[in-house]
Amino acid sequence: MKAGRPTLQNRLIAGLPQAERESLLHSCADVELNFGDKLCSQREPYIYAYFPLTAIISLMASMEGHPPMGVSIIGHESMLGVSLLLASDLAPQHAIVQGAGMALRISVSDLCEALVESPVLLHSMQRYCFRLTAQLGQTTVCTRFHQVEARLARWLLMTHDRAHADHFYLTHEFLADMLGVQRSAVTIASGVLKQGGLIGYSRGRISILDRAGLEAVACECYMADRLLVPD
Repeated sequence: MKAGRPTLQNRLIAGLPQAERESLLHSCADVELNFGDKLCSQREPYIYAYFPLTAIISLMASMEGHPPMGVSIIGHESMLGVSLLLASDLAPQHAIVQGAGMALRISVSDLCEALVESPVLLHSMQRYCFRLTAQLGQTTVCTRFHQVEARLARWLLMTHDRAHADHFYLTHEFLADMLGVQRSAVTIASGVLKQGGLIGYSRGRISILDRAGLEAVACECYMADRLLVPD
């Protein structure tokens, strides 16, 4: 392991046998990701895959004439680039850094080589590919049928699960893009959550004040996500 590498681990990597883990880590570079960085673009080839440590990445789908919309979140439990398993090097969505932090970056060629050398990594990525597919479907029905307030609570909880802290930075503009709504809708919904004592919000800094209360407000899709992403 490289000197100065963060002690926090990505779960996919942490679950590997020691020899396979050390081999994979040797091919990874430690990188610091900044809020708003674009890591890949929809329907363009991946250059790198990423294993987040403390960073949080949002997957965003887009169509011509409309702003992109968030469809999933990636944190330390998973990776960006799992679709490389599906015989294509094209990214199915944009990937934007939602939460600044550290990640491990690996080239596509090195990752493909690691998948040949590590059956455990291949199996773990296949399992995560299933969970991600299910989460994408859940987000689709959530966007169609649930109110903005419940969807916002779900997204904040998903972020909290990956943030390593009770506070994180998210602007109303970014949240509006994630939820596919106008910024004013996020302002109203977050105001309701704030007035209820569930969150604090000041200049983009969100604090989770009442986790249980926020779970009660969130739609059923949040718990469906939790069943797919074990603690």
